[in-house]
Amino acid sequence: MKKINYGRQSINDDDIEAVINVLKSELLTQGPQVDKFEKELSKKFNTKYVCVVSSGTAALHLAGLALGWKKNDIILTTPLTFVASINAILYCNATPDLVDINMDTFCIDIIQLEKKIKAYLSRGKNIKAVIAVDYAGHPCDWKGLRKLKKKYNFQLINDNCHAIGASYNKNKGYGSKFADIVTHSYHPVKNITTAEGGAILTNNKSIYEEVKLLRSHGINRKSLKLKTKETWNYEIKNIGYNYRLSDLQSALGISQLKRLNKFVTLKNKIAKFYDRNLRNSKAIILPREKKEIKHAYHLYPVRIKFDKIKVNKSELFFKMKKKGINLQVHYVPLYKHKYLKEKFKFKEKDFPNTSLFYKEAVSLPIYANLSIADQKYVIQSLQEIVKL
Repeated sequence: MKKINYGRQSINDDDIEAVINVLKSELLTQGPQVDKFEKELSKKFNTKYVCVVSSGTAALHLAGLALGWKKNDIILTTPLTFVASINAILYCNATPDLVDINMDTFCIDIIQLEKKIKAYLSRGKNIKAVIAVDYAGHPCDWKGLRKLKKKYNFQLINDNCHAIGASYNKNKGYGSKFADIVTHSYHPVKNITTAEGGAILTNNKSIYEEVKLLRSHGINRKSLKLKTKETWNYEIKNIGYNYRLSDLQSALGISQLKRLNKFVTLKNKIAKFYDRNLRNSKAIILPREKKEIKHAYHLYPVRIKFDKIKVNKSELFFKMKKKGINLQVHYVPLYKHKYLKEKFKFKEKDFPNTSLFYKEAVSLPIYANLSIADQKYVIQSLQEIVKL
């Protein structure tokens, strides 16, 4: 039986050779491949500074620490994101709040964002930061977000994990242009992978230096070497973390990065194939794409009007799985998780767009190696089950 997942990595012989070469070298971690990967990322995304780390979650956590988040700071983000987005806020002891999505892009709605900021200001409270997620690979309204940042003086983080390789006004390096910090994830289902891994991109040198220190236990060797001949000595400036990326992973990342444009092009072709073959369905709403952006298509989320067909979402997932096709939903909204709902008193009625999207959303398989035959099989299977 076929087995088609919603996403998967694309590994070739060059990737394997790159990792083997590191295995044969003297340094498996904290070696030259880390520095090389950072330089390649800096060049690719037109940002001054890059610090690679162990995961996208680690990147968000260190971003919050570098920006000085602390108790009573209010950080806003979207409810339509992986739990890492809110966990990073909680790791810093800050207070999260949520802003509903825009139904055209599924990204944070800047009209609702400004309303929430004004509501806090009316109670004498300022917003410390906003984490804006480029959902599914579609960039947010970054011009609008930057305008609000200047108007209300908050920090702006681009959670770019879905949109690696996307463009905004023909610029792949839009993240660092508009945001204080950009975070990446290189999990296997992302557009490039290091197995596990992530990165922080910024044009701010002080942020970069703080993040680089914190990713490796907060250990500072350089300052002591200037003062003493005790080359073995070191000091801890602040409590840090073991959030390092290895040379093995960095070598894989360097190899993968060379094919990023190809991966995004292939995913766009798959998305267009789905568009052409599903556009006439009265029960399916396809994802949209704003004129000023090039979608990275980390995900291909469709909205299915289950009230118009004879199967519910659970039945659709079960029947597609019997055919060897594993669908997914991205994501269970943050306000639905028991811990977060009880702790922060989130109310579902405050997020009508996200609630509607979650009710209807299904992520179809999309990855670089998904063959035309498998794309046709996914479409045919879907049409057979929902009787479109």
